[in-house]
This record gives sequence, C-alpha cells and structure tokens, in this order.
Amino acid sequence: MNLISVSKKITSSIILIFAITQYTLAQNSPEAGKIIDAMQSKYKNIPSFSAVFSYTSSGNQALQGDITVKGQKFRLKMAGQEIYNNGKEVATYIKETNEVNINDYEASEDDLSPAKIYTFDKKSYKYVFIKELKEKNETFQIIELSPLKKGTKVTKVQIKVNKIDKTVKSWIITDKNKKTDSFVVSKFNANAKVDDKFFSFDKTKYPKVEINDLR
Repeated sequence: MNLISVSKKITSSIILIFAITQYTLAQNSPEAGKIIDAMQSKYKNIPSFSAVFSYTSSGNQALQGDITVKGQKFRLKMAGQEIYNNGKEVATYIKETNEVNINDYEASEDDLSPAKIYTFDKKSYKYVFIKELKEKNETFQIIELSPLKKGTKVTKVQIKVNKIDKTVKSWIITDKNKKTDSFVVSKFNANAKVDDKFFSFDKTKYPKVEINDLR
C-alpha cells in the first residue's frame, strides 16, 4: 500500500471538509446553507486540530488512523507508518523495516493540502439538503455539495452533520470515476496544542533507524 498517496488523499479530504465550512456559498438550498453557516461558525477559528478516524476506499477494508494538523504542517499515523510534514520536508517512517524516507514537501495547487486549511481559494458549490436521520440518541443532517467548476476530480461530497452541535460525523467523497472514499470521525479535538517540532521526524526516538534521504 502506498501510504504517501493515501495520506495525501486523507489529509486533503479531511481539510476539504473544514475548508468547506469557511466558504461563503449562496443561492442554493436555504436549509443546507444554514447548516454550512453553523459549521462555519464552529470551525472557522480552529488554529489546529487532531482527529481519530476510519477510512474506507470503495468498499475495501477500513483503515484506522489519527491525524494532527497545524497550518501547513501535519502528522499522520496509520497502518504501521507515520508521516511527518513540517512544511518543508515530508518524512515517512515505516515501522516494520525501521526506516524513514525523506522528501521535499511540494504543495500542489490541485490538492487540498494542510497548508491550505485557511488559504484555500474559494470555490463555488451547489449544495442541497438531503435528509435528516436519527441514529441511537443523536440526530444528523445530511447535505450534499457538488463543485460547479467542470473537470474537477471530485463530483460530490455528502456530509453528515450533528444537528445539535454541528460537528462533522462523517463524509463520503465521490470522484469522476464513481470511486468513493468514506471517512468516519470517532474523535475530534479542536484544541490540539502541539509544538511545531511535533511535526518533524526525530531520529533519536527511533534507535538504529535507516534514513533514506531522497531530496
């Protein structure tokens, strides 16, 4: 499994959800618009966050992971690997072989990287309210967003929002090939207080680690 590719998808997708909450969207479903406004109010002042989640791609086995994001920096742990991005370089540590691959960090305008959580260019979406449903003792609202810009990889994003506290519980992203990526958040910490060094690989914490500098 190429965890670097998966991690880009995961971080981009997670950030997409919180970036969406910062957009000003108009002339769409009024009910969906109110939900988005409430999400915006909750998340717009988050300087950093951490989340525990499960990720499933087109029906494959679910992967469990956790991620911490601060500005353009992030740290992802999943499937026996850890990825450190300090905004300048990306270090991928593989536990099984006790080795780390280090690459320059290259932000892509086509991807929603952690660096763009606040600076993401505003885009227009069509958004609609799908339904309201109850699960156990909680009520959720389902909204769906579709990018108006043609040629985008993502065709729609369906988001499940807690009706009471307006937190994002889960979302499903569908691409132009009808492939789906599903994310379910089990824990979310909107006040993740971490030092910048948390996002840099520290070889002293990994005895006898093999370092592959690919820069």
